[in-house]
Amino acid sequence: MTKTGYEPLTSIDAITAGLASVGYISTREISTAIYLAHNLRKPILIEGPAGVGKTDLAASMARFLDVPLNRLQCYEGLDEGKALYEWKYGKQLLYTQLLKEKLGEVMDGAGTLNAAFDKLTSFEDLFFSETFLEPRPLLTAMKQAQGSVLLIDEIDKSDEEFEAYLLEVLSDYQVTVPEIGTIQAQVPPLVILTSNNIRELGDALKRRCLHLHIDFPEAEREQAIVRARVPDVSDALLAQLVNFVQGLRDLDIRKRPSISETVDWARTLLLMHATELDEDMVRSTLNVLLKHESDIQAVDKDVRTLTRSVATAE
Repeated sequence: MTKTGYEPLTSIDAITAGLASVGYISTREISTAIYLAHNLRKPILIEGPAGVGKTDLAASMARFLDVPLNRLQCYEGLDEGKALYEWKYGKQLLYTQLLKEKLGEVMDGAGTLNAAFDKLTSFEDLFFSETFLEPRPLLTAMKQAQGSVLLIDEIDKSDEEFEAYLLEVLSDYQVTVPEIGTIQAQVPPLVILTSNNIRELGDALKRRCLHLHIDFPEAEREQAIVRARVPDVSDALLAQLVNFVQGLRDLDIRKRPSISETVDWARTLLLMHATELDEDMVRSTLNVLLKHESDIQAVDKDVRTLTRSVATAE
């Protein structure tokens, strides 16, 4: 049987369990926002520091709902040609060549200039039809018969003009192609926008969205996240490495380690056959957590203290 839409999300607990089944450890606040967005058909604007799992939430929802993930990565200068659609100019050119070769047959029977003109203009619409349309993420999401998750990632990196352009998509789940008309979503996508607060977003955009703030997780939840992604790590090592990362985030550094970097570090420590943290092991693998040399140098003096504190913690 052909799938024609999402399975209903009947409760907040069902969302929490569903996300857990695909490896995402949710919170009550996150699951509630997803529940409301799904049932009210409203986008979610997720704000928070980089690396807390905003993008991963969208990918996890797509896996949980078993629908495509359409991702639009925002950047300065992004326009509708990259976000909505482009014309297949090569295909249009090929069609033009074919029409030119068949021009004699097309004009057969056109006794006057007006008749010939009418015959030629009848082909205009073909050049600007969906046959020659190359859908980009926004249009692709609208055309998914089974529904989709539309991730508009780092919307704060785009220009205000593009932010304004999104309002039609977020309000009515439709896009307008001037040459064709308005294309309405077959099944409204679950829309997730993320922002790292690089710039202040406009009120018009915020009014159309539910708001969710995600911060770095507390130690217990981060342990659960790492356990879901790295099941072979021992309880003792898991507690130590998560507490160490939590301590790093409290220091004055340029970029705090993300959750994905905590997971990578857990895998690294397993690969190194570590059973507990020690100072030498931490120093040799610190570049997995910190991606700026200035940060590595800045925390060098704190490595011994942090390692000892997590090793002696109960």
